Amino acid sequence: MATKYYTHFVTGGGRAQSPPCGSEWSGVVELREPLSNTRANRELRALLAQSFDLDCEDIRILHWARLH
Repeated sequence: MATKYYTHFVTGGGRAQSPPCGSEWSGVVELREPLSNTRANRELRALLAQSFDLDCEDIRILHWARLH
């Protein structure tokens, strides 16, 4: 069963095809497995960076929460 998370984050990519610096995003992310408690922020940043074709350093998580 998938686990859903609400995410609120900003991107700061320097690549030409990426959104402009400071773009703010929010929405629901659905994962196959729950995030681990100790590395949740890092795991979520990696997933979002991959989805947006950015580096992990270009993603700054403002807030995330598991949806029930």
